[in-house]
Amino acid sequence: MTKSWLDKNNVTYKTVDLSEDPQALAAVKGLGYMGAPVVIVSRGDTRDESHWYGFRVDLLKEFCVSEGAAA
Repeated sequence: MTKSWLDKNNVTYKTVDLSEDPQALAAVKGLGYMGAPVVIVSRGDTRDESHWYGFRVDLLKEFCVSEGAAA
């Protein structure tokens, strides 16, 4: 649902398959998540990252508005 929402709203994103990327899996677990999908929003500075688990349209809209994307 998250990918579908991003596509519908013309938001650019990167998908990482945790079953094929052990480093990404370790990073997600390091954030405390035990399930997927995990959404990580980065503005280029790891100190300014946001992340959450699952389909959270409220947070997606917040990010897209702050980035100037259509929501």
